[in-house]
Amino acid sequence: MTKKQKRTLVRIIVAAALLIAVVVLDHSTVRLWLPEWLNLPFAPRLPGQDASGNFVTGDYLPTRWLYLIPYLIIGWDILWKAIRNIGHGQVFDENFLMCVATVGAFFLGETSEAVGVMLFYQVGELFQSYAVGKSRKSIAQLMDIRPDTASVERGGEILEVDPEEVAVGETIVIRPGEKVPLDGVVIEGASSLNTAALTGESAPRDVAVGGELLSGCVNITGLLKARVTKEFGQSTVAKILDLVENAASKKARAENFITRFAKYYTPAVVFAALALAVIPSLVTGEWGVWVHRALTFLVISCPCALVISIPLSFFGGIGGASAQGILVKGGNYLELLAKTETVVFDKTGTLTQGVFEVSALIPAGGVTERELLEAAALAERHSGHPIAQSLRRALGGETDPGRVTDVQEIPGHGVSALVDGKRVLAGSEKLMKRENIDFQPCNQVGTVVHVAREGRYLGCAVIADQIKPTAPGAIAALKSRGIRTVMLTGDSEAVGQAVAARLGLDEVHAQLLPADKVSRLEDLLARKSEKGVLAYVGDGVNDAPVLSRADVGIAMGAMGSDAAIEAADVVLMDDDPAKLVRAMDVARKCLGIVRQNIVFALGVKGLCLILGAFGMASMWEAVFADVGVAVIAILNATRMLKTKE
Repeated sequence: MTKKQKRTLVRIIVAAALLIAVVVLDHSTVRLWLPEWLNLPFAPRLPGQDASGNFVTGDYLPTRWLYLIPYLIIGWDILWKAIRNIGHGQVFDENFLMCVATVGAFFLGETSEAVGVMLFYQVGELFQSYAVGKSRKSIAQLMDIRPDTASVERGGEILEVDPEEVAVGETIVIRPGEKVPLDGVVIEGASSLNTAALTGESAPRDVAVGGELLSGCVNITGLLKARVTKEFGQSTVAKILDLVENAASKKARAENFITRFAKYYTPAVVFAALALAVIPSLVTGEWGVWVHRALTFLVISCPCALVISIPLSFFGGIGGASAQGILVKGGNYLELLAKTETVVFDKTGTLTQGVFEVSALIPAGGVTERELLEAAALAERHSGHPIAQSLRRALGGETDPGRVTDVQEIPGHGVSALVDGKRVLAGSEKLMKRENIDFQPCNQVGTVVHVAREGRYLGCAVIADQIKPTAPGAIAALKSRGIRTVMLTGDSEAVGQAVAARLGLDEVHAQLLPADKVSRLEDLLARKSEKGVLAYVGDGVNDAPVLSRADVGIAMGAMGSDAAIEAADVVLMDDDPAKLVRAMDVARKCLGIVRQNIVFALGVKGLCLILGAFGMASMWEAVFADVGVAVIAILNATRMLKTKE
C-alpha cells in the first residue's frame, strides 16, 4: 500500500473505533458535563436547551454531537473536495452527493447512519485506490524496461550517464545483468538477451558481433559493446513506453458512454431527489419523512461502480496484454478486437518466417542429395542472393574457396562456375534449356534451382519460405471462434494457394501489388456485417496502407520496427501469430467484464432507487447500493489483471 492508502486506512480504523465508542456512550446513562462558558445561540434546539436555544448552565452535552468527531476524521477530505469542486463549477459529482446526504442525515437526527455512510464510502474509495494501484503495478512492470543509466565510452573511460545524453554513433557497454539502454549494433562480444519485457517470451535470444540490440532487453551472460544507432527518444523502449502511457487517452465506446452517462445522470438524480423531498412534503406535510427518503435516494444514486470499474477493466486489459508482449494503443482497439469477425493476413513475415530455406532436394538417378546440394551451394558461393544464402546454410560448415573459380552470373537465368575444375550450372529451367541440358520439370511449390555438372543433370533443389510453427494453430483457433480468415499476398498464385491449403485459410488472393491489396481490402470491408470488425495483420512496413485502412491494424514481426509501432493499432512484439488469438481472448474477456458491470450496477441501483423513493430502503441499504456495488464491480474488473498466457 502507498503512504496515502496507509493514512486512509488509519483514519478508517480510528473513525470506526470512535463511532463504536460514541454509539456505546449514546446508549448508556453516562453524560458529559457541560462547561458553564459554552453558549451556542445558533445551534438547533436540543434536549437540555432553553426556549431561546441557549445551553442551561450545568446541563449535559447531548451525545449526538460527538458523532461529529469520527465524521470529520473520516470525511473532511470529501467535504473539502465537494467545496473545492463547487468553486470550480463542478457541482454534481459523488463528493457533492455524499456531503448533501450525510450532512442532511445529521440534521434529521440520523447521526450514526451519517458517519456509517461516510465510513463505508471511504472503505470503498480505499479499495478502489488499491485496485487501481495493482493495475498500475502491472503496467509498471513493463515500464521497468526503461534503464536509469547508460555506460558510455568517452576518452578511454567508461562513464555512467543518462541514456538521453548519449549520441548516435557513441559506444556503450552493457554488462551481464544490465538493461540495454539504447538501440544499437554489437561491435564486440556475444551474449544471450532476455527479451521478455518486449515480447512476453522467456526464451533468450542470442546476439553476436553485427547483431541488433534493442533497448529494454536484459543482457544475461557476456559483456557487450555496441554502437548506438538511435537517440533515446527514438529508441524502441521510448516508443513502447510512450505508446502504453498514452493508451488511456483512446477510450472505448463503453468508456465514452460512462462519461456521457455521468454528465447527465448526476444532475438528474439531484433534481429528482429535490423533487422527492419537496412535492410529497407539500402534499402530506411530512417534511422529515420525505427529506430523509430524498437523502437516502442521493446516497444510493452515486455512480461510483460504473465510473470506477469500467475504465479499470480497460486499463487492466491493456496492462495484462502488455505484459504478454501485446501492445494495444487504447481501450477502443480492445473493443474492436473483441468484435472482430474477419482477419486478413499478409503472407511473408506474418504467416511465414520470411526466410527462404531448402525445403526439398530431388536428385537425378545415381546422385545423392549431399552431392546435389554441395554442387549447388558451391556454384552459388559468391552470390548474395537470398536463394544462394539458403543453399549455403543448408550445406553448413565452411568450404574451401579455392574449389570455386571462374564464376559467371547469367542474369535472369542463374550462375555458372568451375567447382573442382568441373563446370557446374545452377539456375532456372531457362538456363537448362539454354544449355541444352536434359532436365526433369519440378511441380513442387517454391523457387526451383536446377543443377547440372559437365552437361549432366544432377537434380533440383526447392527453396521455399517456411510457415511459422505457430501459424496453423493460430488459424485453427481463430476459425474455432467463428472468425473468417483471408490472405492477401504478392506471391504467385501457386505459392499462395499452397500456403492457404496448408493453413486452412478460408480465402486467398495472390499476385497483388500494394494498391491491389487496398482494393481487395475495400471489397472485404464492404462484405462484412454492419457491426462486424475487420482486422488486418501485416509486417507494418510495406503494409502501412492496408494497416491504416482496416478497422484495426495489427503489426506482426514488429519487434523494434518504427513503421509498425506508428502505423498499427495493435503491435505483437515477437512475430508470433498465436499472440493474435491471445489478444482477442483478452479483448473479449475485457468487454465481457465491462458488460457485466454495467448490467449489475444499473440493475441494483435502479432497484434500490425505487425502494428508497418508497421508503423501503434505509441509509444502510443505500450504503450497500453505493459502496457495496462499487466494491463488487471493482473486484470483477480486477479479474483482467489475472490474464495469463
